[in-house]
Amino acid sequence: MSEKTIFKRIIDKEIPANIVYEDDQCLAFHDVSPQAPVHVLVIPKKEITSVEGIADEDSALIGHIFIVIRNLARKLGIAEDGYRVVSNCGVNACQTVPHLHFHLIGGRPFGWPPG
Repeated sequence: MSEKTIFKRIIDKEIPANIVYEDDQCLAFHDVSPQAPVHVLVIPKKEITSVEGIADEDSALIGHIFIVIRNLARKLGIAEDGYRVVSNCGVNACQTVPHLHFHLIGGRPFGWPPG
């Protein structure tokens, strides 16, 4: 059996997180190294490694997560001015935790290119 990821440990309440939303399908919490005034991670409770690991039968779950992201952007006051939703996929994209997660980032202007 492989070791639990930090996100699975947060889902299982083994380690604390500043949770802003939770339901039976997903969990959202503040990033410990925020890149903007609002930086929340939204993760499925189902263990999916990355965007590449999403199965066809996960479409309802992924749709649900994006509705949660939209609602959180509104709740956290960043919907009107704009925000980013980012998911890194794989080593070359700097994915550091092998559990699908979406960064909801906002609260400041962003330049182009991202970064």
